[in-house]
Amino acid sequence: MKTPLFTGSSVAICTPFKDGRVNAEKLKELIDFQIENGTAAITICGTTGESSTQPTEEHVATIDLCVRHVAGRVKVLAGTGSNDTAASIHLSRAAEASGVDGLLTVTPYYNKGTQKGLIQHFTSIADSVNIPIVLYNVPTRTGIGFTVDTYKALSQHPRINGTKESSSDFSLFAKTRAACGDDLHIWCGNDDQTVPMMALGAKGLISVAANIIPQQMSDIVALALAGDYKKAAALQLKYTDLFTALFLETNPIPVKTAMNLMGMEVGALRLPLCDMEPDNLAKLKKHLADVNLI
Repeated sequence: MKTPLFTGSSVAICTPFKDGRVNAEKLKELIDFQIENGTAAITICGTTGESSTQPTEEHVATIDLCVRHVAGRVKVLAGTGSNDTAASIHLSRAAEASGVDGLLTVTPYYNKGTQKGLIQHFTSIADSVNIPIVLYNVPTRTGIGFTVDTYKALSQHPRINGTKESSSDFSLFAKTRAACGDDLHIWCGNDDQTVPMMALGAKGLISVAANIIPQQMSDIVALALAGDYKKAAALQLKYTDLFTALFLETNPIPVKTAMNLMGMEVGALRLPLCDMEPDNLAKLKKHLADVNLI
């Protein structure tokens, strides 16, 4: 039985850019905004943080900045996944040296390794560091996902603490919970599935929507952790249309657009991500206005 790296809502925080570089002062502002609004952990350099377009030096520096600014106030998870095992080990060791509390490691995209390959990949990463690892299952983006048997095998490693489940496969989630119990903690990776996943034992959420509604996402998770699923569900349902709007186009296009519409000034997206299509932008604006965010 393992202690979960964190319980509660973690923001998959956007990376603000200015003049083509990370806007360090704005990132500090965003971190403070999250902590002030109940966020339990900052997940830096994940998918929402556009890590796939960050050069290694910038990636490592962004993680280091986050750790230093958080200064122990909440947990910090660093995205260090890669389709190259050696590259992921390099990033993971650098993040550990920066002082992160844990690592978020996505399944190797494009390569589409076998389940045997996944076990070897993540075991190699876990053997290379001395801090907890959270796996990340998002097959719609990577082209490969975990099976229950693979989850079970990886759960035996002392440093593999759990997984961020974004497969939308409730059967996989339930079977994994039954097979692994508290040897593999699970965090919901989809805002619109938070309450049902927590009812089945998820320890919290790693959230996109928390970039713009951190207190509300923290409240949903807190209510679910307290067993008040009726109130948690009501609050989640209030934001259903917004959650949908935040995925009208590839994440993080809509959420970063929403942040700029709200005056948060997080800057442009990096190609190949680009501005929203006009029809989708109009829908996003409507749903932001419906919940009084603009």
